[in-house]
Amino acid sequence: MNDIHIPSTDKSNHRKKITNIFTSFWQAIKGTSNDYTQIKLIKAIFLLSVPMVLEMIMESIFAVADIYFVSKLGADAVATVGITESVITIVYAIAFGLSMATTALVSRRIGEHRPQKASHIAWQSIMVGIIVSIIIAIPGLIFAQDMLRLMGASEKVAQQFGGYPAIMLGGNIVIMLLFINNAIFRGAGDAAISLRVLVLANGLNIILDPLLIFGIGPFPELGIEGAAWATNIGRGIAVIYQLYVLASGSARVRLLRKNLHIDWKRIIKVLNISAGGIFQSLIATASWIGLVRIISTFGSEAVAGYTIAIRIIIFILLPSWGLSNAAATLVGQNLGAQRSDRAEKSVWFTARANMIFLGIMSILFISIPEVFIQFFTTEQNVASIGSECLQIVSYGFISYGLGMVLVQAFNGAGDTRTPTRINLLAFWIIELPLAYILAIHSPLQYQGAFYAIIIAEVTMTLIALLLFKRGKWKKNDV
Repeated sequence: MNDIHIPSTDKSNHRKKITNIFTSFWQAIKGTSNDYTQIKLIKAIFLLSVPMVLEMIMESIFAVADIYFVSKLGADAVATVGITESVITIVYAIAFGLSMATTALVSRRIGEHRPQKASHIAWQSIMVGIIVSIIIAIPGLIFAQDMLRLMGASEKVAQQFGGYPAIMLGGNIVIMLLFINNAIFRGAGDAAISLRVLVLANGLNIILDPLLIFGIGPFPELGIEGAAWATNIGRGIAVIYQLYVLASGSARVRLLRKNLHIDWKRIIKVLNISAGGIFQSLIATASWIGLVRIISTFGSEAVAGYTIAIRIIIFILLPSWGLSNAAATLVGQNLGAQRSDRAEKSVWFTARANMIFLGIMSILFISIPEVFIQFFTTEQNVASIGSECLQIVSYGFISYGLGMVLVQAFNGAGDTRTPTRINLLAFWIIELPLAYILAIHSPLQYQGAFYAIIIAEVTMTLIALLLFKRGKWKKNDV
C-alpha cells in the first residue's frame, strides 16, 4: 500500500488555519478594540458571539445547578422555585426591556463613534433600573406568601417556603443592574467583560448553593432560602465588579462623573424604547405565568416536572440567545455606521448557525428526554411529566432558532414595538387560550399546554420572518 503524500504547503496552511482559530478565540475571550463595523463580518460575528455564547452557557449552568440542589429538598421546593420564577420573570422582563434599549442606544452611539454620548445614556439607564427595582422590592417583601397562594401553591407550601420569593423579589436590584450593565458592555462591543461578570456571579452562586442550602461546614442550613441568598450574593458581587469596570475606564464606555445628574430627556428616550421591550418581554413572561397556573391544577408534581424541563430547555436556549445578542449588537453598530446591508447579512449568518445548533439538540431531546430529566429527580411521576414536556417542546427548536435571531435584530435596530406586537399575537391570543383549552378541556391534560408552546413559537417565527424581509427596521432612527 502506497503512503499518501500530503504536500508540506497543505500541512502548513492547515496549521495556520488552526492557529488563526485559536488566536481569534483567545481574542474573543480576552476582549478586543476592533471596530466591528469595519473588520470582516464573519470575524466580527465570531469575536462577539463567542463571549456572548459562553456568557449564556454560564447562565445556563447556573440555572441547572440551582435546580439540581433545590431538587434534593423535594417536589414542593422545586414547585416553589418554578412558581417564584414565573412571577420574577416580570422583573426579568423589565430588566430585559431596559437592557434592550440600552444595547440599542449604546451600540448606535458607538457605531457613530460618540463614546461620551454612550456613557451618558448608560448612566440614565442605570438610574432608571435602581428606581424601578426599589418599587418592585417593597411589595415583593411584604406579599411573598400571598403570591405563592395566588399562583396555586398550597397553604403548607406558602408557609414553609415563603422566604424564597421574599428574598428573590426583595433583592431584585442585583438582577436589574446585572442586566443593564452587561447591556452597556454588549452594546459597546465589550462582550468579553460581560462574560467575566457572569463567570463571577454564577461561579459564586454554584459554590454557595450547597453550602447555604445544606449547611456545609460553618455555613447555616437555610434550605430553599439558602438558594436565594446564594443567588443574590453572587449577583451582588458581580454588580460591584461591573460598576468598578465602568468607572475605571477599562471598557469602551466609561461612566463619567459629569453624567451623574438626571437627564429627563435621555431617560424618556430610554423609557420610550424600553417600553416596547418591557411589554414585549412582559407579554412573553406573563404567558409563562399563565402556563404555570394552568399546569398547577394538576398538582406539584406536574409543576415540578415542567420546571425541570424548562430549566433544561433554558440551558440550551441561552447559548442561542448569545448568538442572537451578537446579531443585535452588530445590527445597532452597523446601522449607526450607515451599513444596513452588513447589518442584514449578520442576521442571516447567525440565524443559520442557531438553527443548526438547536436542530441537533432537538434530536437528542426528542430521542432520549428521560436521560436528561432523571439527572435532576428520581420521583417517577415528576420525571415522566418532565420528559414529556422536554420532548414535545423540542419539536419547535429549529423554528425558534430562527425566530429569536429575527426578534433580536428588530430590538438591536431600536424597533422594540414590532416584536411586542408579534408576542402579543403569538403568546396571548394563541398560546394561553390554546393551552387552557387543550389542558383543561381535552384529554391531553397538561400535555396540551406543552403543545400550545410549539404552536405559539412557530407562529412568532413566521410573522417575524415576514416583517423582517420587508426591511422597515433598517430605517428606524434612535
